[in-house]
Amino acid sequence: MSGTIRTKGGHGRLGSVLSGLAVAVGCVLFLGGFGWGAMLYQPYTIPSQSMTPTLDVGSRVLAQRVDGAEVRRGDVVVFRDPLWGDAPMVKRVAGIGGDTVACCDRDGRLTVNGTPVDEPYVEPGPEGRVTASDKAFSVTVPADSLFLLGDDRHLSLDSRSHLEDAGQGSVPRSTVTGRVDAVVWPAKGLLDRPTGFAALPGGTSEPGPLHLLLTAIGAGALLIVLGAAYGPVARLFTKRRPTGPRTGQRERVGA
Repeated sequence: MSGTIRTKGGHGRLGSVLSGLAVAVGCVLFLGGFGWGAMLYQPYTIPSQSMTPTLDVGSRVLAQRVDGAEVRRGDVVVFRDPLWGDAPMVKRVAGIGGDTVACCDRDGRLTVNGTPVDEPYVEPGPEGRVTASDKAFSVTVPADSLFLLGDDRHLSLDSRSHLEDAGQGSVPRSTVTGRVDAVVWPAKGLLDRPTGFAALPGGTSEPGPLHLLLTAIGAGALLIVLGAAYGPVARLFTKRRPTGPRTGQRERVGA
């Protein structure tokens, strides 16, 4: 009899220890995920139509804090250049140092070092025709610089608007403060990496760690809920468990 009681008590203590451990690990994952995310990412609100349809006006995005040296063609970056108004802006990288970026080929596509680039994210023009630019240009990007374009090539004020500057519209890599990784409002999720530049040397960048962060936060929240729920659930089952002999039969009255 006493051995049975000790076994039940042991199971209860083990369950309490495991539930506490689950809550502790969950808190580490949950709070650690948010803390790590705050270090790696910065929020940003899109102020104009220059990046439609990829990024709508007023969209809230998360930009991974990266060094400008990590940026590759096709990346959507946040940058700040005094010659462009010294305010944070968002554009897409069309060319890097040493590239010759030109427009347009016979199919209206952008070319980088003579290679046509398919850009399915470009907003169609007023007549429904998709072209990489509404004006022709050919530029060789200076070393350690980036040639930037908006996805709405008919409205965007980008490197094409600064072709007469010393850098022919390019901005130094050092002006980049982040690379857009996800759209959180409206909830479009992770931003697709473009494939049109993949054939060029260096390829395109890999997605950031946001998916890993969200997984850690979600797993942490689940562990916290499960660990916290163990006590009430265990007590509920204990109350429902029969504690005495069955009394289904009537006791006999008298001798």
